[in-house]
Amino acid sequence: MSTPQALGRLSKDLAIDLGTANTLVYARGRGIVVDEPSVVAVRVAPNGAYTEVLAIGEEARVMLGRTPGNIAAVRPLKDGVIADFEVAEQMIRYFILRATGRQGLFKPRMLVCIPSGVTEVEKRAVLESARAAGAKEVFLVPEPLAAALGAGLPVMEPTGTLVVDIGGGTTEVAVISMGGLVRSRSLRVAGDHMDKAIIQSIRDRKGLIIGERTAEAVKLDIGCATPLGEPRTTTVKGRDAETGIPRQVTLTGADIGQAVSGTLSRIVEAIRETLETTPPELGADLIDRGIVLCGGGSLLPHIEQVIADATGLPCSVAEDPMTAVARGAGQALEDPEILARVALS
Repeated sequence: MSTPQALGRLSKDLAIDLGTANTLVYARGRGIVVDEPSVVAVRVAPNGAYTEVLAIGEEARVMLGRTPGNIAAVRPLKDGVIADFEVAEQMIRYFILRATGRQGLFKPRMLVCIPSGVTEVEKRAVLESARAAGAKEVFLVPEPLAAALGAGLPVMEPTGTLVVDIGGGTTEVAVISMGGLVRSRSLRVAGDHMDKAIIQSIRDRKGLIIGERTAEAVKLDIGCATPLGEPRTTTVKGRDAETGIPRQVTLTGADIGQAVSGTLSRIVEAIRETLETTPPELGADLIDRGIVLCGGGSLLPHIEQVIADATGLPCSVAEDPMTAVARGAGQALEDPEILARVALS
């Protein structure tokens, strides 16, 4: 494997935020060039084997919950790690082609962001998928480090910084100093877990069955971490749990807040546990710097207020939180010295 310094001299290298919900690709010198759902539509044989890739990204996402029996919309990543190696390879290959516009002329070097708590087996799955998809060499960077870089935090300085990246499959909690993770927790509870909780809550409380796309839409429309201000409502369509007949119900922000409260409690507990083991000198820095939230889950209204009340620390949402990891990975891609400090061996 070449050194990170060698990576910095190339002009066709890529940084990938390979997320459970969305994949973003940063091209060196051009910025973010791909932002697509991590979904692949495949044709399914009678024996259950996948025989053909039909669509990838947004085109595949619209098929979720709407496909006939011989077509499946697959998410190749689960809880932030690769769950289906072959489908993930096809997806990464497609995104590389989208980012470079070329096929077969060269093999790019790639920087891939991974959850801080992945196992060695899961690391190898990422490396092998990226190489099989056409990467010449692969560098791995912990997601919370990339998120902190993308949020503009002083991660290279000898001072404590606490970042919480709430993605689709994982929540990354990390105290960072001098380009490394001092304390970190990778919680496999995040945005997708909220969606599943909403589905279950609406079924239990309203007797209505809805799908993942509807749950996510409701969360984004009227969801809130804690009720503040004028309550909002929306109408949701689905299937009656008893009769199977389509019907609709009215939901309030409080309904959604109650549904996601369990997920938020687990995230808050992970933050508290991380703070409890943080060295005192770095913990003192956090009193002034506070907590910075990244990832799509940080867009849930009032989530920063809930975390601030629970921890006693100021809490804010990073600018453009959904792209923070990709932008931070891009910074490492552009600066060999940063990459040399944050890349995993």
